[in-house]
Amino acid sequence: MASPILPDMVYRLKGVGDPSLSPDGSRLAYTLSWVDGKKAESLSRILILELATGKTVEFTQGTRDGVPKFAPSGSALAFLRPDEKRRRQVWLIGANGGEGRRLTSEPGGVINFNWSPDSSQIVFSANVDPEAPAEGRETDPGPKVRVVRRIRYRYDTLGWRGDEHYHLFITDVKTGTSRQLTEGDWDDVDPAWSPDGSRIAFISGRRDDRDIRALNEVYVVPASGGEPVSWSEGLFSVGGLAWSPDGERLVAIGSAAPEGLVLWQGWLYVLDVGKPPRRLTDDSLKPYLGLPPLSQPPVLRWTEDDLILFLGEVRGQSFLFEVGAAGGRGRPLAGGGCQSTGFTLDAEAKTAVVLSASVNSPGDLYHVEVGADGRAPRQLTCHNQAYLKEHPPARMEKFWIERAGLKIECRQWFPPDFDPARQYPLVLDVHGGPNGAFYDSFVPVQQVLATSGYLVLAVNPCGSSTYGSDFMMAVLGDWGGEDYLDLMAAVDQVAARPYVDGARLGVHGYSYGGFMSSWIIGHTDRFRAAVVGAPCIDLFSMYGTSDIGVSFGEAQWGGSLVDAARELVERSPIAYAARVNTPVLLLHGEADARCPIAQSEAYLVVLKRLGKEVELVRFPDCAHSFLRAGHPRMREEYLARTLDWFNKYLSS
Repeated sequence: MASPILPDMVYRLKGVGDPSLSPDGSRLAYTLSWVDGKKAESLSRILILELATGKTVEFTQGTRDGVPKFAPSGSALAFLRPDEKRRRQVWLIGANGGEGRRLTSEPGGVINFNWSPDSSQIVFSANVDPEAPAEGRETDPGPKVRVVRRIRYRYDTLGWRGDEHYHLFITDVKTGTSRQLTEGDWDDVDPAWSPDGSRIAFISGRRDDRDIRALNEVYVVPASGGEPVSWSEGLFSVGGLAWSPDGERLVAIGSAAPEGLVLWQGWLYVLDVGKPPRRLTDDSLKPYLGLPPLSQPPVLRWTEDDLILFLGEVRGQSFLFEVGAAGGRGRPLAGGGCQSTGFTLDAEAKTAVVLSASVNSPGDLYHVEVGADGRAPRQLTCHNQAYLKEHPPARMEKFWIERAGLKIECRQWFPPDFDPARQYPLVLDVHGGPNGAFYDSFVPVQQVLATSGYLVLAVNPCGSSTYGSDFMMAVLGDWGGEDYLDLMAAVDQVAARPYVDGARLGVHGYSYGGFMSSWIIGHTDRFRAAVVGAPCIDLFSMYGTSDIGVSFGEAQWGGSLVDAARELVERSPIAYAARVNTPVLLLHGEADARCPIAQSEAYLVVLKRLGKEVELVRFPDCAHSFLRAGHPRMREEYLARTLDWFNKYLSS
């Protein structure tokens, strides 16, 4: 008999990631991750899959190995592994296996790296702390003060940054000797070698206003050292790059909109030093970027045929696209009905492997023959097949509503044994961002709720990404405005269906979804229970306490605290606490720098003082990103407490 997907899924499901094809396309390296239930510890190793036979072998024996990359020669595999102080370092292992060899010993650890075209060197980005003691020197174990000299002195997940920065280094593969390539009061990341190995392109934020705006640029520096040269004048933010085959140009994912983050809506641009950036793609798609620092840089490939291959997103779905370097409309090669977060190509760009999650799986790898029109991708992995057979995922339906002249896409999740003759409680789930989106994908909280007997409604209101720039920008300066009306219109339509019990409605959201769920219960009493995760409750105080309060907040909320003080108060859910009559469960990580836990603390105190029903659950040592990368016990607790709260108030 089928069983629901319960919070212990954290220990039962495995993850795949970091696909890397060998240059000849015959072998695939990837990371397999899982949780040791007895130790409650996340583990990962690198596997090698032979594409011709399907044979898979465990290639490394570390506990947290990841990010494998084949050398261009195919002779070796480099990967990241934590050292004894949990700092990730670059390791090497022969392509046919054997003992791994540690290549780097950076005090601050390595975040990303790339091979040189001749496989003799590796360029990497590592953390540099100017105040760190020399390796091996004794340090005073007593407490030390921390001095803040900038606005951006910390970053969620990474924690305290102070005067630390990421810079580029080059290491010799044979000797392991390293030299620092860049320095300065800024971060240098995502390095990419030119085809002839003479130069390195990278992303950096060096403008004078870098402390107050989330901006970055593309620079190119000689591999031998020297002064970097900007190649992206005219763009405000960049997030991903690759060289043309002749080494004369670059392609990058960028944005020319000062108020828009490339993370939420970017375009492909051709960069030619000394010339304005030339845009290739239009609003019909959004190039995939990921979520740094949790994810590695996106893959872009400029082929010998003058085509550019990349992952793109359209209306909550992912595709592998190609577009001509001269411009034109992107052509999908594979995808749809999924959310793709990584891909890899062989040396000739004839074979691709794409990492995709779907409504039925948290993630698998798929083989794509580039140029083979009409040939369906071939699934390569199925690590969760047994679990998902015993615990069938919820079924999804998509539909559109129209409001205020806009079409709003919605996804509804049904229990596997759904009976239209019955009535079910409904939970509205609100995504983060606000410029995030729900995809045709496997979302743990939605699966736990839906397979436990709830209908789950997931809406992409105005402000959501993947629907074009104008749609995404509509939320700027209007949090809780048109987006709230879109959500309520979707609830109105679904709640009118005969199988929905309109008296048993719940709402859940995390981050901006936490903002919106708390905003909703301050403006309507129709919801019987609310689970509010890591919310933005008081925008006035969040401006100065969030790691992105200035760089993100000024664009989203209509200006600085001085310019928009009244608007920040009016758009804050805490201002409407007296109207709340819905029982509220607050879930918040104590190490959250993005939406600091003081946001939930303030809401708790105000609601308690007003005699409202509210509870706060604090997650120790958890950053804003802990639902993706936090301790497994904390991830399980979040899901369990969410389910329990709705069971308490919506079960009958």
